[in-house]
Amino acid sequence: MFDVSSLTHLSKHEQYQQLAQQARVLMEGEADQIANAANMSALVMHALPDLNWAGFYFYDGTELVLGPFQGKPACLRIPLERGVCGAAARTRSTQLVPDVHAFPGHIACDAASRSEIVVPLVHQGRLIGVWDVDSPIAARFDVKDQSGMETLCHIYLDSVFGIR
Repeated sequence: MFDVSSLTHLSKHEQYQQLAQQARVLMEGEADQIANAANMSALVMHALPDLNWAGFYFYDGTELVLGPFQGKPACLRIPLERGVCGAAARTRSTQLVPDVHAFPGHIACDAASRSEIVVPLVHQGRLIGVWDVDSPIAARFDVKDQSGMETLCHIYLDSVFGIR
């Protein structure tokens, strides 16, 4: 259905434009939170270079619980007081971490991870969860990735909650 290998020759901005278009098509007409999370995880993991994990943690009212993802097995539950995912959920702000080993309280689910970006998923002021992407490359993510990932998360939230 999608030829994600064709994205590698594009600029980062163009990669995210293409990913956004593909995400919209994948999620069009589908409101299931899990189905859309699974497809978004697969799309991003196979489209962007130098990633070793991409997926969701959903907030259960107490902590973050592992959702659909691509990559090695991951931590099942993350308290809001711990790690990059917990910080994004707690502060409701994207965490762009060039060196996870320098992040206080970092949780090493995969020892190969060196950098991370986590976008909080918030609908009508309510925390839904977080979108988490890891890389084995230090400083892999920048503000262009942040903007692109935040756009993908808006598309995801729109598909699930009909945000217009």
